[in-house]
Amino acid sequence: MARPRAFDEGAVLDAAIQCFWNRGYEATSMRDLIARTGLTAASLYNAFGDKRSLFEKALAHYVEGRIAERIRRCEALAPRAGIAAYFDEVLARSLDDPEHKGCMVVNSALDVAPHDPRLGEAVAEVLGRIERFFRDCVRRGQADGSITTAMPADDLARHLLGVLMGVRVLARARPDRELLAGAIAPALALLDPAAPEPDPDDTPMISNPYGH
Repeated sequence: MARPRAFDEGAVLDAAIQCFWNRGYEATSMRDLIARTGLTAASLYNAFGDKRSLFEKALAHYVEGRIAERIRRCEALAPRAGIAAYFDEVLARSLDDPEHKGCMVVNSALDVAPHDPRLGEAVAEVLGRIERFFRDCVRRGQADGSITTAMPADDLARHLLGVLMGVRVLARARPDRELLAGAIAPALALLDPAAPEPDPDDTPMISNPYGH
């Protein structure tokens, strides 16, 4: 019979997240992970496999505890408000980060995905999940009239994802509120439905002051 694990897997993955998040995937060694998690090398390998496998599990744990939870909160709001709330949370977290770590997923998209197809697929799946959240919100907003129909939902969702990625990268190099908020505001304004054209039949008649 296999012996039960004598450690909290969630706590170990949290420790691994901090290690990968601070140092990046390539710069993180198994020695770093052993020191951060407090496990022996044998326990770490037996429970999680090699560094790549541990990174995949840590990334999934990060996504579920942060991004997926944010999506669930924002999905419960009205469509336009949900998108705005998502960006509000990202802005707040980006500014309230003294180490300027950014987003682990975005960092991985830049650091890992171009060089490791397997890890690149994991990162792409997460980005696709965020894009689907934006697209679903846009479609619901277009249906209820709170979001413009001048552009397809797919294009608006891709634009929002691109802005999100850019904000996360900017936040690492220059975490300035005005800069980040200024990048977000036009993307949200783009969602606003156009003001209706005035109906000529509703134009008030102007009386002739001269009576003829």
